[in-house]
Amino acid sequence: MDYTSKEKLEDFEKIEKFRTKVLKYIVYKKRTENEIRKKFENEDQDMLEDTISYFKEQGYIDDNIYVERAMNEFMALNTLSIKELKYKLIKKGIDLNIIDDFICKNEEQIVQYEINSCIKIIEKKRKNQDDESIKRYLYSKGYTSDNISIAYERLG
Repeated sequence: MDYTSKEKLEDFEKIEKFRTKVLKYIVYKKRTENEIRKKFENEDQDMLEDTISYFKEQGYIDDNIYVERAMNEFMALNTLSIKELKYKLIKKGIDLNIIDDFICKNEEQIVQYEINSCIKIIEKKRKNQDDESIKRYLYSKGYTSDNISIAYERLG
């Protein structure tokens, strides 16, 4: 069956309208590929796949860049363990390999961040809690025993 010019134009307009809708969603706040899929799961799946591919090619969707930005943001604003950082990204639908790759490439910086987070939490909690309670709290949050020990050593 041959498309008429009018049908081709209508399809083109439909695709462009959908791309604009997705672009607005992406530009408003950086999104993961998984977030985009969930948001538009009720749309035409072929059109969604084409749109995701298009925006990946254009650099608007890149989970690797998302992980880098998100990790830097989390580390600047929060005191989280590496485990908590990973969990936040997994919740966003980021592939575990992408997360682990980033952590591996930035291991020294991330371990240092976790130690500094431990120190901040210890200093804050020491006013009201004993060290054993604080250690249990840190373990429950996913901090490694090595990093907890290093934090206590640095605090003296």
